[in-house]
Amino acid sequence: MWSSLKPIRVYLTLLPILLWLFFRLPFQADQNTEKGITKFDTDSVTLFVLGTLQDGGSPHPGCNKSCCIHLFDHPDTNRMVVCLGLADHTNDKSWMMEASPDFTRQVQFLSRYLSKPNLLPDGILLTHAHIGHYTGLMYLGKEAMNAKRLPIYTQPRMKNFLETNGPWSQLVKLENIILMNPDSAFNLSRQISIKTIPVPHRDEYSETVAYWIEGPTKKALFIPDIDKWEKWDRDIKALIRQADYAFLDATFYQAAEVNYRDIREIPHPFVSESLKYFQDLSSKDKNKIYFIHLNHTNPLLDPSSLESRDIQLRGYHVARIGMNFNL
Repeated sequence: MWSSLKPIRVYLTLLPILLWLFFRLPFQADQNTEKGITKFDTDSVTLFVLGTLQDGGSPHPGCNKSCCIHLFDHPDTNRMVVCLGLADHTNDKSWMMEASPDFTRQVQFLSRYLSKPNLLPDGILLTHAHIGHYTGLMYLGKEAMNAKRLPIYTQPRMKNFLETNGPWSQLVKLENIILMNPDSAFNLSRQISIKTIPVPHRDEYSETVAYWIEGPTKKALFIPDIDKWEKWDRDIKALIRQADYAFLDATFYQAAEVNYRDIREIPHPFVSESLKYFQDLSSKDKNKIYFIHLNHTNPLLDPSSLESRDIQLRGYHVARIGMNFNL
């Protein structure tokens, strides 16, 4: 009797360890996706994830919590502020969406994927005037790269903000940058078309937009900042259904992590809210979603966290540095 029960006792002893491994380790099948090992077609258009963090970065200034404290002495080189890159390999041109404080490293990363690496992209598209999204423009001035007439795609209020406030106005005056204020739909190249979509956000200095990016064969949606899905006059679920990839605001996982600020001052759709809001999407449409713009407190920053594991189990993704997508 004892001998017949022995295998069961062994399994019961191992069960807590197996459960721990199940919930702590990311899917083996998803590891390549998380590390961005996808191959891209050098005859087409590629979208690159160059940064995934909220404006303040990680480690975050003034944070002594466990999420940041060890990173001051042991920085994680994969933690950069939100930014996407576009490469038109046929024409050997590239663009960046956002000019983050990590601009220097992101430009270098993007240039590696061009047959003729450029010191700068062929243009930068800005979503709004919060610090993580435009302050990288400072590196284009005479104190640093001294760029020559680099196109910066903006909206009317953002254009006025840059023209009338230093040090950005000096970039305009010295023609380090040329401010472009295109129509809501425009082309970056013969292979890439862009549409701007206004979104509700804290528009202290400028309006805020999302970008609809269309390549030769696929479409991507980029919404790094929005107040709440319910506040938008667009149907986000309908847009997801139309897209092939959707990079969506996931600043905070849930309200409890923001116990150091009045959450009413910094509204974003919590990931926990988005999961409920998108629960009726098909598996195919959920698979298009990549959560991005993560606050330093967000557990999704850790690929091995229970929350990251849960996101994968539900069929969604978390954007990670180096991921790339053929458009």
